[in-house]
Amino acid sequence: MQSNWCIVLLFCLAFTHINAQNFTRKDSLQGGFSFERTCFDVQKYDLNLTVNPEKKFISGSNKISFKMLQESSKIQLDLFENMHVDSVIFNERKLDFQREFGAVFIAFPSVLKVTNQVLKLQFYYSGNPIIAKNAPWDGGFVFSKDSNNQPWICVAVQGTGASLWYPVKDSQSDEPDLGASIKVAVPNGLMNVSNGRFKGSFDLNNGYTRWDWEVKNPINTYNITLNIGDYVHLHETHNDLDLDYYILRGNEEKAKSHFTEVKPMLVCFESKFGTYPFIEDGYKLIESNYLGMEHQSAVAYGNKFRKGYLGNDNSGTGIGLLFDFIIIHESAHEWFGNSITSRDIADMWIHEAFTTYAESVYVECQFGKAKAIEYINGQKKLIQNSSPVLGKYGVNNEGSTDMYYKGTLILNTLRNAVNDDEKWWLILKKFAVSNRHKIIETRDVVSFFSNETGLNLAPFFKQYLEKTTLPTLELNQSGKNIKYRFTDTVSNFQLPIFLLVNGMKVSIIPTNKWKTLKIKPKAVVNFNEDLFYINLKSN
Repeated sequence: MQSNWCIVLLFCLAFTHINAQNFTRKDSLQGGFSFERTCFDVQKYDLNLTVNPEKKFISGSNKISFKMLQESSKIQLDLFENMHVDSVIFNERKLDFQREFGAVFIAFPSVLKVTNQVLKLQFYYSGNPIIAKNAPWDGGFVFSKDSNNQPWICVAVQGTGASLWYPVKDSQSDEPDLGASIKVAVPNGLMNVSNGRFKGSFDLNNGYTRWDWEVKNPINTYNITLNIGDYVHLHETHNDLDLDYYILRGNEEKAKSHFTEVKPMLVCFESKFGTYPFIEDGYKLIESNYLGMEHQSAVAYGNKFRKGYLGNDNSGTGIGLLFDFIIIHESAHEWFGNSITSRDIADMWIHEAFTTYAESVYVECQFGKAKAIEYINGQKKLIQNSSPVLGKYGVNNEGSTDMYYKGTLILNTLRNAVNDDEKWWLILKKFAVSNRHKIIETRDVVSFFSNETGLNLAPFFKQYLEKTTLPTLELNQSGKNIKYRFTDTVSNFQLPIFLLVNGMKVSIIPTNKWKTLKIKPKAVVNFNEDLFYINLKSN
């Protein structure tokens, strides 16, 4: 989910504090990889619940299908402490459980063996879920009314955790291999829209109607969602892909004209990143009562049918007003964040850097490379460089908000280090396609781009992801020589760059040691700082 630049500034100090803090048992339970979490592999979630808008209350169950990877008589699931565990049923028997913070340790009557058998338990629960104060930047439900005074209920839990509102293995490290069923009963006259394909609605003869949805692909748990309101459905297609828009009643005409940007976005992203990764589940935009979120196949849209970011341009270049930020950014997450998912939220830069970069990719598709470079560099002023992009592993800790804008400048730097656009686009597409529906880590990204570029990029990524200082390129021109080197870098840092010498591109590979380039006397030497995210010091 994209971060507002105001939020970046206001929370800079908070992130610095978080990265320096001492982590607790609660943090480890939520973000860690204990044996009780890693001993089993989730196959499918089957949510069946009722939402009472008046009481802001939810109740129901999650039938969890899983396989054992290691023998154990205990597993860890998760549900926020304020939510009540009604019972956990396995083989028609009520199981014992123990709660510790948000963790629910479930005890089986005997050791579960490692087999190909799919086991199932049903976790019944209820409660008043946490209400977000400022969704989507803090997690929770948003209970509101639309302009016709109809209930309008949405949820966003990225970073906070899906266990805020349903029982789950609350870790990005395990997506249900066979997808999920989401069945949500709401008061008659309202509709619920969730991920995947609509399977039907059923009057329960108690004043509620149940709306059933089915996801065929693996899905990370914070992406599972519900959207309850007086929605109207619009439909079109793009090649073999179903495009469905769920809009509040009265906004149909706005949506018809404004959502014309979806098709060129898909054309661009499919050309650069490969085929839309969830064709079986379709593509949806769902009007939401908060700004937006990348819910897989059910993108939350709250940009009020305006260009830019609620009518503003965070880049300050004017280019951000040429497109609807939420449509472009949140849809790009279908490739980066939803199809490719980081194992630990400490590596959330993988989601956000590539997605923020995708904004400039769309700009380049529509308006040309020069505009894309200008847009990227307009975001430079939003970078804080006060704490690392990488978070702390195993404790549910994201890195700094620099993962967005610094992230896109890292990728722009890498593109220009490759210095071959045709090669760059092939590499980027291969990254998206070869990691399709995979859970990866930073080391996988480093390994991939090192192999594909032929460069040792481990020091490059260490510098930009773990350090807050930028490399400084020192250039000393004297007579027929230019001496050059990098300072303020990690060991073994080197990066292919190019200078313009009398208007001609000259490639060099600075390291931490002085090197010399021969030039003509009084040659005019320039370096384009828009292409490489480094500091320049020259005489």
